[in-house]
Amino acid sequence: MAPGPLARLRKLCLALPEAVEVEAWGAPTFRVRGRLFAMFAHASDHHGGGRDGVWIKATRDNQALMIHSDPGRFFFPPYLGPSGWVGVYLDAGAAAHSLAPERVTRLDRQYAARGEPRRGEHDADNRPDYA
Repeated sequence: MAPGPLARLRKLCLALPEAVEVEAWGAPTFRVRGRLFAMFAHASDHHGGGRDGVWIKATRDNQALMIHSDPGRFFFPPYLGPSGWVGVYLDAGAAAHSLAPERVTRLDRQYAARGEPRRGEHDADNRPDYA
């Protein structure tokens, strides 16, 4: 049996340097040095609204572009949406599952670009297979 969306997301996020999982608001969240970068939204609770997804930190400009380009894959998440976060449905087929590693890896590089030291490097060649 294939691993579910949370197991795949957990494998991806925890492969990043210094990433940890913290349960908050009744959901798994993923952080680096206490800073939230991703949150699982389960289909059965108010975070997911009937579909499994992940909320990922983004800029407001990227959020708008992503949601308008493919509203079947991306959504405006409650609570964090006004801050620019974007939701990615994890049940929208292989394309959605392949997007999550790319976005999470970009977030990891954004933390590094801010001058925050990290314990190792992470790139497309050694990230886990999410799909």
